[in-house]
Amino acid sequence: MTKAKIAWITDTTASLSKEFIEQNHIHVIPLHIVINDEFYKETIDISEQEFYKRMQNEEGKFQTSQPSINDFVELYNQLKEEYDCGIAIHASSILTGTYQSSVMAAGMEDFKLFAIDSQTGSYPLSYLIKKGIELIDRGLDAGEVVTQLNALREYTRLYLVPSNLDQLHKSGRVSGSQKLLASLFNIKPILAIEDGAAKIKDKVRTEKKAIAWLVNKLKEDLETKSVRKVAIVHANEIKKATELEKYINETIPAIETEILMLITVAGVHTGVGTLGLSWVCE
Repeated sequence: MTKAKIAWITDTTASLSKEFIEQNHIHVIPLHIVINDEFYKETIDISEQEFYKRMQNEEGKFQTSQPSINDFVELYNQLKEEYDCGIAIHASSILTGTYQSSVMAAGMEDFKLFAIDSQTGSYPLSYLIKKGIELIDRGLDAGEVVTQLNALREYTRLYLVPSNLDQLHKSGRVSGSQKLLASLFNIKPILAIEDGAAKIKDKVRTEKKAIAWLVNKLKEDLETKSVRKVAIVHANEIKKATELEKYINETIPAIETEILMLITVAGVHTGVGTLGLSWVCE
């Protein structure tokens, strides 16, 4: 029996390196960054670093926008000529309509698509893609891979600590009075992506306590589960990210670490200086 030729599809929230994308022939549809009503294709017209620098230095509106359904229609029109089917893994359908557009476009083009709503983004999304490719290489078929990856979603962790509440206030996530109180008392909210949605998990008084909270969450998982790697994510805050990586390496030396720039879709809401931790339990 001939092995099916499978295309891999995702979007720019996946935090995959250019080298990995090219080596594995992954088709990546960009989300859009909108700065004062001007549209940029994420990672193509503007890098994450450039975006955060502009957010830090410019006044105005910083937003994100999902890809056009036509972007997916054009892609699937091409892929159906070369591939038997596709596996698409996209950012949480609660946070962006990218997943829905992908599924709809595949239907319009009559392209057989196995679609996964990752219910997350950033490092966990990249992990699911890499795991999926590994499972296909081991001989599993597309349906079996989707089942396994869907089961893994509940073991993904993504925690973020905004440096301040400016962007959360601008995007309507917190009120003006909450922002004022937080700044007066130096309160740090800790956000988590859970079941596809952004939730405030806790509020602590200082950045030091926020870091301790993140590392303790990692240690809790390590008591009952296996975690091979942890990603330190940051919104143009490399110095603090490097310090956090050093702290984890000293505290939990057996674990592998990686520093990643926070995807701009999240950074639009959490702002420049956001720091976080992410991992997947195995």
